[in-house]
Amino acid sequence: MKLNTMLVHYNEERKKNQGAVVAPIYQNSLFTFDSWDSIDKAFDDPFINSIYTRGNNPTVALVEKKIAKLAGGESAKLFASGMSAISSGILHFLKYGDHVITIKNVYGPTNNFFNTYLKEKMNVETTFISGENIEDFEKNIRKNTTLIYLESPSSAIFSLQNIEEVVALAKKYNIKTIIDNTWATPFFQQPLQMGIDLEIHSCSKYFGGHSDLIAGVIIGKEIDIRDIFHKEHAFLGGKIAPFEAWLIQRSLRTMSYRMKIHEENALLIGAFLENHPKIKKVMHPGLKSFPQYELGKKQMNGYSGLFAFEINSDNLDKIKSFVNSLKYFSIGVSWGGHESLIYAPAISYLKELPLEQFKNMGISIGTMRVSIGLEDPEDLIEDLKNALNNI
Repeated sequence: MKLNTMLVHYNEERKKNQGAVVAPIYQNSLFTFDSWDSIDKAFDDPFINSIYTRGNNPTVALVEKKIAKLAGGESAKLFASGMSAISSGILHFLKYGDHVITIKNVYGPTNNFFNTYLKEKMNVETTFISGENIEDFEKNIRKNTTLIYLESPSSAIFSLQNIEEVVALAKKYNIKTIIDNTWATPFFQQPLQMGIDLEIHSCSKYFGGHSDLIAGVIIGKEIDIRDIFHKEHAFLGGKIAPFEAWLIQRSLRTMSYRMKIHEENALLIGAFLENHPKIKKVMHPGLKSFPQYELGKKQMNGYSGLFAFEINSDNLDKIKSFVNSLKYFSIGVSWGGHESLIYAPAISYLKELPLEQFKNMGISIGTMRVSIGLEDPEDLIEDLKNALNNI
């Protein structure tokens, strides 16, 4: 099956569901059995058998198989949120006293998880680097380094890491690798095919696409996903509800078409902004002005709708006036939905990170992150043009 055919038909099993073109929601907490022997047999492999929805559920399992197929992984496990997937994946590869290498512009809550929770609870030390060259990674490897955590493109400034080089280095030192691939999605970047151990997504973003669900997923080899299922997923209880899984199933059918529109709109708007006199710079890996443009072309085959730009002003009142006067860009923290959003990352980072770490992130109060939705791009450009007149 080609990609779009797979997203519509793979693992649907309509004959088993009385021909229903949309698979049913198994909105139940437990599954009953007709005999002692049948439930006893189910417990032989709860990873594939439905016993209790906290562990396995047919609606959830259908979507997990489809996502694993999309990403080129052997197996996938859905979670209640992106952060639940992130923390579970990280914990899976760590033990007390380990060392982690990650990038300084990693997602804020992930940064906090490394910098505070793991440090305080597990004596795990984390080294934050730019990640823009392989030497950064190698010189920071220690005897107790067990994990390299990537996010390419990164949060806020959208810098890239050379995934194939990092994987080769990690294998040389027997270090595990995880990547948050939410920005690119499997349509535009396939980290598992480059040798990454675990790929993580916030399904609240493009997998959902309609700003109406919260979920996360880990994808990888079945041996790792099975182990996560029996440990982190089971012990921490971060299960996704069947209804949220069903919503993801709905969204997967249109995801490739949505991603094309997000990409086209964002490139048009990025090009407009980088030629505007009141914009200092635009941070979009798909623009030729981006410092790592060639690396992006090498390891991605497209670009999503999220990027940042910096207003050429440090006047907070004028910056606020720009944001507040936008008509089609709503102010909000998430992204990847049908609607266009704008947000100043400095607002949350200043509350989440130590001041010194914030200063090293390369963002300012004038750095604006925009999620370009599915609206007509001419309307969005006109909206930005009018708002920029207030600066």
